[in-house]
Amino acid sequence: MTVPRQPSSPDSAESPDPADGGGRPREGRRHMIRRRWLTATIIVLLIGVPAGYLVISANQSRNSGRDKEAKYSATGLTAGWPSKVQRRLYDVPIPHYSREVAYYETNNWRTSRLYAQFLTSNKGLDKFLQQIGTSTGELEKNDITISKRDRKVVGWQFTDPGPWLGITHRKKDPAPTLDVVVNRVNPDHPMVYVVSTTTP
Repeated sequence: MTVPRQPSSPDSAESPDPADGGGRPREGRRHMIRRRWLTATIIVLLIGVPAGYLVISANQSRNSGRDKEAKYSATGLTAGWPSKVQRRLYDVPIPHYSREVAYYETNNWRTSRLYAQFLTSNKGLDKFLQQIGTSTGELEKNDITISKRDRKVVGWQFTDPGPWLGITHRKKDPAPTLDVVVNRVNPDHPMVYVVSTTTP
C-alpha cells in the first residue's frame, strides 16, 4: 500500500534554497568572473604600484651611488663620509647636512693624512672653522694652502672660478695641521677642501 503524496504548498517554488545564501538569487557566472577580475585588479594596484615605485627609487639611488663612485674613484677619493674615528683623529668635523662629501686617507711610518671635501652652507662653514679653532675672518683670499703634491694625490685642480680662500691651521703636536681651501663661487654654498696631516 502506497501513501499518497502530499501536494506541495503553493509558494514552495519561491522558497529560498539554503545553498543560495539565505534568499539571495544565485550569482551569474559572468558577474562572478567580473567581480573576481575587479578584485584581482585592485590587489595588483594596491601592491604592485608601490612596489614598482620602490624598485625604481632603489635603482635610481644605486645608479646615483655608482655615478659618484665612478666620479671620485678616478681621483682616488671615496664618495661618502669618513668614519667618526677618522673625523675625530684628524680633527675634520664635517657639518651635518653637507653634500658631495668624499675623502681619502694615506698612512706611512712618518705621516698620516686625511683628504676631505664637502659642500656646505655659510653657517656650516662658520661652524666647521670654529670647531677646528679658527674663523672665516682668518681666511686669506687667493691663498691656496693645499700643496701641489697633495692636490695631485686626489686630483684637485682648483682651476674653477673663484673666489678662492685658504688657511693653514697649525696646532701643537700631536694634534693635526689642517690646510683648508674654500671655493665661494656659490656665495650661499661654499665648497670646502681639507688636508689634515698628523705626525705620529
